[in-house]
Amino acid sequence: MIRPALPDDRERLREVQTHLAEPNPALLAYAVDGPPLTLVSAAPDDDPVGYLVAFHDEEAGYVAEIAVEPSHRREGRARRLLATAFERLRDAGCARVRLTVHPENDAAKALYTSMGFEEVGREADYYDDGSEAITMSRDL
Repeated sequence: MIRPALPDDRERLREVQTHLAEPNPALLAYAVDGPPLTLVSAAPDDDPVGYLVAFHDEEAGYVAEIAVEPSHRREGRARRLLATAFERLRDAGCARVRLTVHPENDAAKALYTSMGFEEVGREADYYDDGSEAITMSRDL
């Protein structure tokens, strides 16, 4: 089930976020209470096991962070989070969406490519380890 994030989800989402290579706790804290689109992938008992944070302006959306707990990966949760975000961003008037991904994150790159994203550039020194990020984009 995909649903909006709730303030009561905050602690559980922080736990999920720890599985990211470079978690951004400030982003997640802001997103749960703030204006960005924050979606949760919940288990049957409504326990959050994944989430997505996206921002947008009048024309384009940006997926800032997406995470799924390791024990729930390969269940289609990230795909459903992205598909729901695409619908919400389209409803907000966005024509495109973009995201960044670490060049060594082959699973994420494969998912994004399968969902229509294409590489549109690279950003040097993007990650804390000094590595670049791949910027990907797709039409909505």
